[in-house]
Amino acid sequence: MTPSLRPLSAVEARVLATLMEKARTVPDSYPLSLQALLTGCNQKTTRDPVMNLSEAQVAEALDELKGLSLVVENSGARVPRYSHNFMRGVGVPEQSAVLLGLLMLRGPQTAGELRINSERWYRFADISSVDAFLEELQDRSAEKGGPLVVKLPRAPGAREQRWAHLLCGEVDLSSPQGAGGGSGAAEEDVITLTRRVNELEAELQRVNTTLTRLCEQLGVDTGADAASGGD
Repeated sequence: MTPSLRPLSAVEARVLATLMEKARTVPDSYPLSLQALLTGCNQKTTRDPVMNLSEAQVAEALDELKGLSLVVENSGARVPRYSHNFMRGVGVPEQSAVLLGLLMLRGPQTAGELRINSERWYRFADISSVDAFLEELQDRSAEKGGPLVVKLPRAPGAREQRWAHLLCGEVDLSSPQGAGGGSGAAEEDVITLTRRVNELEAELQRVNTTLTRLCEQLGVDTGADAASGGD
C-alpha cells in the first residue's frame, strides 16, 4: 500500500471490497446507498468470513475510508451514495485491484480459485496471468508502499499454495490456512459449476437490489433482518 495508507480494519476492508464488487456486478445500482452497502457487506454468500455488521459500523468505516481517500461520497441524490477510489488510492492497476478485492471478500485463495471467482469482475486469460499480477503485488517496492499480498505456506494435503492480502496488516504465516486447492475435481467442472452459481447469485442480487431501491423510493426501512440476508 502507499506509504501514507495505514492497515485497514476488518470492517473497513469488507466495506471497501463490497463497493469494489458491486461496481462491477451491479453497475446500474452503483454508487451504493448506505442500506444497499450494508446488505452487500452482510451477504451470506461469497463472503469469508460472513459478517453481521450494523449500520453504525458501516457508516463509521465509510468515514474512515473517506479520510484515506479510498471512498467518495456522492451527495447529489436524495439519498447519499458511495463509490470506491481503490485503484487511485492504493496505486494499482485494474487487474491487481480485482485480485485484492476478491481476497478481501473471500479470504485466502489459490491463483486458480481467484481466476474462477473473478469471472464476474474481470476475465483473466489464464492462471499464469493471475500469478503474474500476484507476483507483482508481492514484489511491490518499498517506495510504492511495499507488498500487498503474501504467498502462504502450503497447507497439509493441498496441491497449491494460497495467497492472502496485506491491506489489514501482516498475516500470521504459522497458523493453518486450510487445505484449499486439494479437490480432485477437474478444473473445467469446477469452472462450469462456479459459473452456474454465479449466475444464480447475480439473479438474486438483481432482485435484492431492485427491492432495496423500491424501498428507498417509498421511504420504507428494509430493517436489519433484510440487510443481513443474502445477496
